[in-house]
Amino acid sequence: MDVQIQLPEKVRYIIETIQAAGHQAYAVGGCIRDSILGKEPDDWDITTSAKPGEIKKLFRRTIDTGIQHGTVTIMIDREGFEVTTYRIDGKYEDSRHPKDITFTADLKEDLRRRDFTINAMAYNEQEGIIDIFDGIGDIGRGMIRCVGNAKERFEEDALRMMRAVRFCAQLGYIMEEGTKEAIKELAPMLQKISAERIQVELVKLLVSDHPDYLRIAYETGITAQVLPEFDICMQAKQNNLHHCYHVGEHILHTLPYVEADKILRLTMLFHDIGKPQTMTIDEEGITHNHGHAALGEEITVQILRRLKFDNDTIDRVRKLVRYHDQKIDSTAKGVRRAVNRIGEDLFPLLLRVKYADVMAQSDYQRSDKLHELETLQKIYDEIVERQECLSLKDLAVNGRDLIAAGMEPGKEIGAALQTLLDDVLENPGHNQKEYLLSLLSL
Repeated sequence: MDVQIQLPEKVRYIIETIQAAGHQAYAVGGCIRDSILGKEPDDWDITTSAKPGEIKKLFRRTIDTGIQHGTVTIMIDREGFEVTTYRIDGKYEDSRHPKDITFTADLKEDLRRRDFTINAMAYNEQEGIIDIFDGIGDIGRGMIRCVGNAKERFEEDALRMMRAVRFCAQLGYIMEEGTKEAIKELAPMLQKISAERIQVELVKLLVSDHPDYLRIAYETGITAQVLPEFDICMQAKQNNLHHCYHVGEHILHTLPYVEADKILRLTMLFHDIGKPQTMTIDEEGITHNHGHAALGEEITVQILRRLKFDNDTIDRVRKLVRYHDQKIDSTAKGVRRAVNRIGEDLFPLLLRVKYADVMAQSDYQRSDKLHELETLQKIYDEIVERQECLSLKDLAVNGRDLIAAGMEPGKEIGAALQTLLDDVLENPGHNQKEYLLSLLSL
């Protein structure tokens, strides 16, 4: 593989400054991987034989971001570059942090402690790529493989198991068999990892180019530890004309049908999470899931809170799960009421959720379902174009207007405004101040 890596000017300056002082220095890790893949690295990390104190003497502005682990951040024009001394990690006692570290002068020892071969390459312009563990070969093979012994790497940091699946999903790679077998054995160690770190990896996987690679997390036992509700879905069969997959497989097939947006992908992950518990089978053996959206909303909130998601994300996803299966009348009045009920910000997303849901079902009535969604989208677009009132904020009167017209302040104000909004949702032309005030008996 012919590899050309163009170091940014500031990175080259840092490396050359360290080298000029008699030390080794290389760009390392993800920036090298991304460069080989033809991607623009998000950031550039540097590894060096120089000790943190020596680095601090070489550069005017530095920050001790992780000096106990050998990391100093060099600031150049408000841009930060992490520089870390070669090190050997001591024993890991919490499946995340080494108890202690030892500085070393050997680059190979530093690369040996990294997670995957594709992340264990270093580069400078004098020596080119240093690829001791055949990371370039694994890129060519499209493979995620641990550096050295996979069990040791995962015992050092259990979150690496989720990172392995996430890199597969981001790059469209397969997982090396030994790496996969180690995950199957050690997945319970994920119980030691904080919910916040689990959340970050789950979202990165979901918004990747291959979100359905969540299947690998299921097959290796990861979801059993961090998302057991999904495992239940993977075992829930559906016998219904509208479906051709088990619940979990249906969920996986919906994920690529929405864009790589956190809210949309989380919604697809959870939209049918309530189906196993609501499943009934009629006398003909047909499965039904009445009330699954309402229960799914409850389960979604429980999961998202457990994984420490922010309140805004929880609120948006729960609403989309609640309404994903709700019928919307294909009339302007029906769409206006649906937008008011669901929210102006969420309604466009709901139509995308419904589309993904349909595309992962059976062919039964698919063309009719898609035509209905196209009709709803067209009606919605026309409503927006006409700037019709869809919520209280767009009503031609507000509480101050009602008080000025003689209404006593209190709960009655809110009730009156809601009554007026109901009228306007039925008849958009009624959204005129004089007309609306005339409806009230003041």
